[in-house]
Amino acid sequence: MTKSGVPVRCPVCRRDHVYAPPSYPCACGAPVVPPVARGATVLPVTDRTWADEWVTVRCRMCGRRGQWPQPELGCACGAVLRIPVRSVQAPSGTPPTPAPPAPAPPAHIPLPRTAPTPRPAFQPVPVRTARDAVTVAGLYLRWLGYAEIRGAVKRAPSGVRVSARGVIALVEPSVQPTSLRDVECLWLSAMSDSVTCVCFSLAGYEERARARADALSVPLFVIDLTGTPQPVNSAATELIAAG
Repeated sequence: MTKSGVPVRCPVCRRDHVYAPPSYPCACGAPVVPPVARGATVLPVTDRTWADEWVTVRCRMCGRRGQWPQPELGCACGAVLRIPVRSVQAPSGTPPTPAPPAPAPPAHIPLPRTAPTPRPAFQPVPVRTARDAVTVAGLYLRWLGYAEIRGAVKRAPSGVRVSARGVIALVEPSVQPTSLRDVECLWLSAMSDSVTCVCFSLAGYEERARARADALSVPLFVIDLTGTPQPVNSAATELIAAG
């Protein structure tokens, strides 16, 4: 599938841009490109909400509908522009395509060398901004088998939370290593909600944070600049193996 650029004018400084939306891998393996609404009004991002962070896009190959990051464009003037996307509507009389069921948890965690490989290879997204790191975390959770990625919420004092069915993840997109307090707060939130928790970081983890994560069996990943999460501890390796 080829991508063509669309003209975009910044409403703040009136600069003209040509924007080409990114593509994401569907569960069927085909690339999915958000359909940009040509001629629609482009607005600067001032506030972020869960609903604004994700758009529903239909795969042209299999018809499956999924949620993908809302396209955005950074202007040289400093404004972040939200690119409008055409809404997805099911044909008249056709029921919506059901989402694939979440995989049942395994009776045991298979060893990495004997684990089945039902998933296609993860397709990374290059990390250039903090939002790219959050996008990678959401895509990786989906690749691991977690359904209903619900978006991202900023959290003080650091990090961003991404949630899905049965899991919450902390994403630390700054140049500061993830702290002991961050790991403990995430684990307590997961215990309160009876879900799994996962950590993603660009700059790694403090020594005490990693030790506590090992003790609590919290999976830790480091996101490299290619957009590929790398497991840091055995809990992360086991999560990949279990799927």
